[in-house]
Amino acid sequence: MGTVSAGIGTGETSGVDHTFQVDLRGVVDLLSHHLYGSPRVYVRELLQNAVDAITARRRTEPDAPALVRIEPPDSTGDGTLRVHDTGIGLTEAQVHELLATIGRSSKRDELGFSRHEFLGQFGIGLLSCFLVADEIQVLTRHGDNPTVRWTGYADGRYAVTVAPPEAARAEPGTTVTLVPRRDADQWFTTATVTDLARLFGALLPVTVRVGDVVTTTGEPPWPTTPGAPLDRAALIRYARETLGVDPFDVLPLAVPEAGLTGVAVILPTPVNPAARAGHRVYLKRMLLTENADGLLPEWAFFAHCVVDATELRPTASREALYEDTLLTATREALGDQVRGWLVRLARHDPHRLAEFLQVHHLGVKALALHDDEMLRLVDRWWPMDTNVGTLTLAEFRERHGVVRYAASLDEFRQLAAVAAAQDLAVVNAGYTYDTELIERLPVVDRSVLIERLEPSDLTTRFDALDPQVELALRQFLTAAQRAVERSGCEVVIRAYDPVSLPALYLVSRSAAFNDQLAASRDRADELWGGVLDALAATAPPDRPQLVLNHRNPLVRRVTMLGDPELVGLAIEALYGQALLLGHHPIRAADAALLNDSFLGLLGRAVPGRE
Repeated sequence: MGTVSAGIGTGETSGVDHTFQVDLRGVVDLLSHHLYGSPRVYVRELLQNAVDAITARRRTEPDAPALVRIEPPDSTGDGTLRVHDTGIGLTEAQVHELLATIGRSSKRDELGFSRHEFLGQFGIGLLSCFLVADEIQVLTRHGDNPTVRWTGYADGRYAVTVAPPEAARAEPGTTVTLVPRRDADQWFTTATVTDLARLFGALLPVTVRVGDVVTTTGEPPWPTTPGAPLDRAALIRYARETLGVDPFDVLPLAVPEAGLTGVAVILPTPVNPAARAGHRVYLKRMLLTENADGLLPEWAFFAHCVVDATELRPTASREALYEDTLLTATREALGDQVRGWLVRLARHDPHRLAEFLQVHHLGVKALALHDDEMLRLVDRWWPMDTNVGTLTLAEFRERHGVVRYAASLDEFRQLAAVAAAQDLAVVNAGYTYDTELIERLPVVDRSVLIERLEPSDLTTRFDALDPQVELALRQFLTAAQRAVERSGCEVVIRAYDPVSLPALYLVSRSAAFNDQLAASRDRADELWGGVLDALAATAPPDRPQLVLNHRNPLVRRVTMLGDPELVGLAIEALYGQALLLGHHPIRAADAALLNDSFLGLLGRAVPGRE
């Protein structure tokens, strides 16, 4: 176990082969810090070797016993941990090949231990035990051959002898004895060993006993053959006991090409879509990891899977899944099954679907961005906020024809009430994915008409004033424009509903772009300032509008003021109110204008000397 043949000649002695000298302590340190996540894997590796040995024996002796018995240090009496199995055992030649060689697979193949049904690899698996032990002893008997004793040490030495009669095994099989390291006692307590045996080996098809406690539970709680009935109550109990959740629903999973069966637990509470769900994965009934990543598509963050597979490949540490084409195909197949569950829910249990959407709408909408069937589901079932009440998109189209939408929450807040007063129904598409989903609808159904609401579109629905009235207001508009000129907006006067609204501040998309460009130019350095100046030169000369409502009594009274200074203060105040009511951002210049108008009007309202 201390050397590996290199077969590389040196430059000084042509034709002479040398061997690499392997520092086993260095290899163990590499394993503990960079390959394995925790020393606890030693229990898994011992179980894997034992199950492989039992599997090999039962290929020729189907009725051979299938038992792994673990004796923790406090039951052995000498401070060691022993693992006994009823497997096939090894001959002396096999001991040398399997236990004393790291990284060589050809002999392992010849001996039959690389077959599909086996879990691990003897060499690297047993090596992991040096994470917690200074010495490992293996007593093994194959058939009628003598019992062989192999003893390995953490410094790379090993010895192989025929066991004396008092130590010989009476039956075929293997006993592995670990002498714990002084700093690893916590990994050898009876409670810890029992918990780890139950964690890694609960579903193994053999009996695992730690002391007097059986840690295996037998068959998985989900169907393992196609068409088998689903015991929903058992799966819900399993989810509560194993995952600590009371599931919204449970969904059986199967991917035959991956040899995968299992269950998807639909989580009962919202989860962060950005947090990748950890899935519980078994390979050939041995726990691989409790936090597998990438088993489901990212959109299915509302599901937590527990699966067993025979064909998926583990990474070198056997603590994660290897990313290959089979895993990619498996991920797609599992995603299709979760998607099918949603579609069936929509068809057969709409009330239950509505409950699910209230909890996990983000995941469904994320899927609908790429999946036509899910988009149809969202279109029909997901209630959206509009200025005429809460409606699904399908209901909105039935009532109003065109799906007119505000692309941001601020736009909707600014325009919803005014648009409703003009009999203009608008969908609030400012929430996550809503704009993208609405804009995808015509791709799925060409009969769907959509239109993004442009704030300036509202002015085309306002009533123009009588020409004579507008002419009489020319002087007022000049004074009003002068009052807000520094804010960069244009003052116009129209007649519109609701009458209670004195003024409306409207910003078109091009005007909003110009404002953002100007704000960025103020913060940019000389280089980027030049780039932004060039963009500004090509931007359309569009300005926001302060639209005064001539139907509002207060506005009409302001238009009749004869004092230009008072007109200016009133317009500044109306401008500030329009910004606040429309949820527009308040710039420093706007805040100063609001302050000046407030103090100015207050000063005019409270005349007199100090």
